[in-house]
Amino acid sequence: MNQLLQTMADSTSQSQQQVRTVALIGPPNSGKTTLFNRLTKLRQKVGNYPGITVEQHTGVMALSGREITIIDLPGVYSLNPHSEDERVAVSVLNGSMDGVPRPEAILLVLDATNLTRHLTLAAPVIALGLPTLALLNMGDLLAGRGGSIDTVKLAGELGVPVAIVSATEGTGLDAVGRFLQQANEPVQMTLPVVQDVRECRRWAAHIARESAYRAPLPPAWTRRIDDVFLHKVWGPLVFVIVVGAVFQTVFGLGQPLSNALQNLLAEMGQKVAPFIANDFLRSLLLDGIWKGVSSVLVFLPQILVLFLFIGLLEDSGYLARAALIADRTMHSVGLNGKAFIPLLSAYACAVPAIMASRTIENKRDRLATILIAPFMTCSARLPIYTLLIAAFIPERPVVGVLLGTRALAMLLLYVLGFAAAIGTAKVLKSSVLKSTSAPFVLELPEYRWPTLRSIGLRLTDRGSVFLQQAGTVILCISLFVWGLTNLPLHQGQPPELEKSVVARLGHFIEPVIRPLGFNWKIGVGLLTSVVAREVMVGTLGTLYGRDPETRSMSLQAALQHDLTFSGAMALLVFFAFAMQCTSTLAVVRRETNSWKWPVIQFIYMTGIAFLGAFLVNHALSALN
Repeated sequence: MNQLLQTMADSTSQSQQQVRTVALIGPPNSGKTTLFNRLTKLRQKVGNYPGITVEQHTGVMALSGREITIIDLPGVYSLNPHSEDERVAVSVLNGSMDGVPRPEAILLVLDATNLTRHLTLAAPVIALGLPTLALLNMGDLLAGRGGSIDTVKLAGELGVPVAIVSATEGTGLDAVGRFLQQANEPVQMTLPVVQDVRECRRWAAHIARESAYRAPLPPAWTRRIDDVFLHKVWGPLVFVIVVGAVFQTVFGLGQPLSNALQNLLAEMGQKVAPFIANDFLRSLLLDGIWKGVSSVLVFLPQILVLFLFIGLLEDSGYLARAALIADRTMHSVGLNGKAFIPLLSAYACAVPAIMASRTIENKRDRLATILIAPFMTCSARLPIYTLLIAAFIPERPVVGVLLGTRALAMLLLYVLGFAAAIGTAKVLKSSVLKSTSAPFVLELPEYRWPTLRSIGLRLTDRGSVFLQQAGTVILCISLFVWGLTNLPLHQGQPPELEKSVVARLGHFIEPVIRPLGFNWKIGVGLLTSVVAREVMVGTLGTLYGRDPETRSMSLQAALQHDLTFSGAMALLVFFAFAMQCTSTLAVVRRETNSWKWPVIQFIYMTGIAFLGAFLVNHALSALN
């Protein structure tokens, strides 16, 4: 109680000044992220909390000529810190997180369609004594489905202002500006201090009744759809069909776009070449930079198509249903269903996936999730997959127009990575990381039509990350590889490619990788891809661009000229398993606070990759 009074006194003294920092907090699936995007209008920054690899989203909101910093806290159900996300939220709200300013006001986001459950977070948040605005989000769904709430009574019960908003439609948000203009007034506490979770539930139900809250009924069509999507047999079948259709679209729509972009970039390079008279400079700009970076950029359309569908599935509410389906598989290998969410995010990138594992309370489950997350097929593998599949697998229908051979190959690679993750989890959870399983509780979001704004933000974010990677890491590696192709200089002239430093390095490691069906150029690509997987494509683009035999070819044609079918399939399998990402290793080191686990992880995954590629190469060679 003394700590609470001190918190109230501190907040009262701080509130005499204009609000500069606001915390945005709410339960998962309350629409908090959509509201954050609305308020900040893309003026956002993503980082990590000091000393903790939980993502920190901060943004700037313009208000009456001044800027207000909004801190987007992790989605939590309570302020009893069991998981790392809850610890972060409590630390920021209490002002004990180093390097993060204590907020001077709070925006509490609650789902208006599930208010009784979400109100359990209101008591401990309001009890902090900071100026608080309770935002009942998804007000459009509440009204459209026959629900209602007396906001005046609710505000009286809570002792804080209340507003009904719709972050998706952008309605009611003017209440945020009015609140922040007046948030420098002293805080008047009217709530009893309720911290126990069970007491919060009895209190939340009472507040909902006193506020005349009537929950909306879910539409009948929602229940009928869930009867199929959550069915023990039909649910997994629908999931497989959806995933197959996504990959078919990635190739059916993304491949022609990638080919068009490749032709455009090649034509641009050819038109620029005559204007560069100096041979050295022309080689630097075209062979070193242009061929290396453009060979990766051509896959941007396919990556955007993939994330377009991921965004549609997530925003519609379907992926939460897929999590329940996957929970059965998670439990069969000893993992909690909460592991599905980090593993799902690993399809974008393993780094945030490993960070997301902080929501798992059990330390052994969390460690197991961290160790298997890199097996999931991240977007960095996509350029390599699409390059080799398009070059070596002809497109033929498998299931009519719904599934072709290339989409099937891509699907099998994703299944292969998932199977490796599940198998590894089974081994870990039955031996060194054995523990009792905990129940999986997931709140299913409402089915919604995804908005163009939300999907646009996702694609903009994903595309900018990819372009930033191409403009920094891939550019630097391409220049480095090009430099090695021009050394050692002899009488001021660069050597032939086969006599260059990079060729010597490639030939040095070639005996090790030759049993896998790889040549020295692939070997150099494997070395550089340890920095980041997609660097492999840029490296090959630079090497084949310097080779007189393949300089005029596209990268696909150059690989067909230089690599066997069995070697290409072995390379796909190698990348399905190998840990080729220093950023992921660094995050694993931070999460586990030891180099032991990332070293074991790298050796284990590389060993499986080598063995898998060896078996595939020799099996296909024997068949041929």
